[in-house]
Amino acid sequence: MSLRLGLFGGTFDPIHRAHLRMARAFCDELALDEVRLIPAGQPYHRAAGPVASPAQRLEMTRLAIAGEARLVADDREIRRGKPAYTVDTLREVRAEIGDAAELWFLIGGDSLAALPGWRDWQELFSLANLAVALRPGFDWHQLPAAARQEWQARQVADFSNRTASGTIRPLALPPLDLSATLLREQLRRGIAVDQELTPAVADYIRRHGLYR
Repeated sequence: MSLRLGLFGGTFDPIHRAHLRMARAFCDELALDEVRLIPAGQPYHRAAGPVASPAQRLEMTRLAIAGEARLVADDREIRRGKPAYTVDTLREVRAEIGDAAELWFLIGGDSLAALPGWRDWQELFSLANLAVALRPGFDWHQLPAAARQEWQARQVADFSNRTASGTIRPLALPPLDLSATLLREQLRRGIAVDQELTPAVADYIRRHGLYR
């Protein structure tokens, strides 16, 4: 059987339990062999950059998933040292795993709506399948026309015809309503947020004085 690989990108500033819950659900629902969590090096879509350094965010990701055999930290966007475009990452991974491997890229419903503004966005479908984590209240009728057209044409409800790329599948499990922005603000104010982080990540943040 060919490899089934998932990619989950984000700033992970810091990585928290909702990220881990989504990574596990991504892996379980799509029956993936592995999910790679990819901290963004220089996110081009954010007006303000991450608070923690790329190396710190990578280390927190590694600490958060320690002991979880199917979750792997991937440092490629941090090593790239320039703005990270999804299409570049998918091109790299596809070249590494070959054409037959099943590749999935995880996005949220808000990212699906913004997809037509991404660099070379239509090429994404020749490189990977898209898994969409939908929040309650998502209405595909409200998507921009170009994204709505892809949603209607490519969505699959089951795995009777698994393919290496080209399909869209909604994830049944909605993400937890937990924001890294809120966590950073709570940390800045000295509010305990240990319940939202793994113990290793909470300890790392304390030891390095992050977000204060």
